[in-house]
Amino acid sequence: MTNVALVSRKLAMLSEFAQRARSRRPGSVQALAANSELQDALSMAVLVAIQESIDIAFHVVADERWGAPSSYAEGFEALAKHGVISPPLAEAMTRAAGLRNRLAHGYASVDVPRLWTELPQGLEALEEFARAVGAFVARSR
Repeated sequence: MTNVALVSRKLAMLSEFAQRARSRRPGSVQALAANSELQDALSMAVLVAIQESIDIAFHVVADERWGAPSSYAEGFEALAKHGVISPPLAEAMTRAAGLRNRLAHGYASVDVPRLWTELPQGLEALEEFARAVGAFVARSR
């Protein structure tokens, strides 16, 4: 059975950092490109939010004994297979995990215009993920 307290804490962190990222996204790509400190702050908020979603996926899959994912994608796919999230959301979360990897391991190579453009959709996916997992946890109580 899913550790509701742990997942709830992680959902709160995911939501907090997604909101931080949303509030830090400037009005234009030029403003983001011109401000390296803002790039750092935005990237860190995005990275933490995505990492929390990955952690949540792995905790739920392990706690529910749905297997042992060998990749981030498999964690999200297991949630979709068991009806926690939709298959399209699992795909979106897998793409988010790819961004997390680029931010964590290749920071200097992050494409600032791409980050600025894709951020709104990515944040929507993170927020949808949080709602879906939150509903699953509420049913698990």
